[in-house]
Amino acid sequence: MSSSGTAPAYRRLSVDERRTQLIGAALGLFAHNPPEDVSLDDVAATAGVSRPLVYRYFPGGKQQLYEAALRSAADELEQCFAEAQTGPLTRRLVRALERYLAFVDEHDAGFMALLQGGSVVQTSRTHAIVDEVRRAAADQILFHLGFQPEYEAGRPDSNAGRPGTKAGPRLRMTVSTWITVVEAASLMWLDEGKQPPVAELRDWLLDHFVALLMASATRDAETARIVRHALDLEESDGPVGELARRMLPVVGDKGHLLEARGDL
Repeated sequence: MSSSGTAPAYRRLSVDERRTQLIGAALGLFAHNPPEDVSLDDVAATAGVSRPLVYRYFPGGKQQLYEAALRSAADELEQCFAEAQTGPLTRRLVRALERYLAFVDEHDAGFMALLQGGSVVQTSRTHAIVDEVRRAAADQILFHLGFQPEYEAGRPDSNAGRPGTKAGPRLRMTVSTWITVVEAASLMWLDEGKQPPVAELRDWLLDHFVALLMASATRDAETARIVRHALDLEESDGPVGELARRMLPVVGDKGHLLEARGDL
């Protein structure tokens, strides 16, 4: 109520504003409920509008609204791995993982429904959106490793002009494998009641990336070159040095014993 005793004037939303409002309402519901448990009435009630108004903006009904909400979430997820190409690689990945895991934490039920499948509203289009997020994440990591991202042709925000050559198959497999690990671990983390603490999960995922990269470097000259360059930028008290120090008590003298036996 204003000071004059009259209610403030109602502001009519533009088409884009109303669409954004409805997608935001749907995202909030999908974030904490499996998609099949969310109705258009739920979205209308959350947005404070009528069901016919939702249909006016999304004549395809719940499926169209779900895909629009999923596209919006995918755009946010794709930005999680976007980092300036400066400083140690592991520091960049720490920040990227923090954003990714914050998204998973906020959209827990929706994230599980999205990646685990089985939803009655999932289609080839929704699966394509999820796959796009995976490829975009892999592209960002390859970019930080000094390679031309592979999945950006035709995208409005394409950076296809960035310098760098295409990564070889072993390095691309290494990065894609890690993306799969991040997804699987995130789902298990949610299933385990968000345990261990998110900071421990972040560091564990970073350890996995370093270990995968190191293992690939022993069999692939290209990856070995990338690892050597990345190590030049790492700090002695950073994640790589910390991982190496934690590995020493585990390995102990076994490395020397294997070498003496001819196994190394």
